Amino acid sequence: MARIPVLAVVPPVLFAGLAGLFLWGMNRDDPGQLPTAFKGREVPEVSLVALPGQGEPFTDATLRDGEAKLVNFWASWCAPCRVEHPQLEALSAMGVPIYGINYKDDANGFANATGFLAEMGNPYRAIGADPSGRMSLDWGLYGVPETFVVDGKGKVLLRFAGPITRRVIDQQIRPALAEAGFDLPPMADAAAGG
Repeated sequence: MARIPVLAVVPPVLFAGLAGLFLWGMNRDDPGQLPTAFKGREVPEVSLVALPGQGEPFTDATLRDGEAKLVNFWASWCAPCRVEHPQLEALSAMGVPIYGINYKDDANGFANATGFLAEMGNPYRAIGADPSGRMSLDWGLYGVPETFVVDGKGKVLLRFAGPITRRVIDQQIRPALAEAGFDLPPMADAAAGG
């Protein structure tokens, strides 16, 4: 009987293992959504600096004020942030409290960040900056934009990585806000976009 060399067996076994991981990933409930360790847990510490002309940044106490809210990480250099911005404006106009965290956008004294808000509008009830990205790491940020639905006690109900669209609002954000006791009215088609 011929003996099969170990090195001949390794590549097919590795391939089968990778194929199994890919199949598992494609058959999750929401294969496009990144997992989060924060769902159901308290939000990490808030440590922000002020953006010029935007008032004082929000604090830990703000996220535990008894009111459901969104926490949105964004940057002026982020193209998907521009895409989602009309959705944030529409949600803000409907009364959803949104708190913004500007991510690593401190070049030129935050001129690009404040210019973005001047051009696109400011949907945020309060805003602060995370110029070093340290707070964002504590929140488990993969990139921008990312949005968290937080209940009134400071517990994360949803984390969404990527730009918010009408579909994301209807299928994920609306149910998470409802779980937190915030009844989001129907969105007007003109303001809702993609």
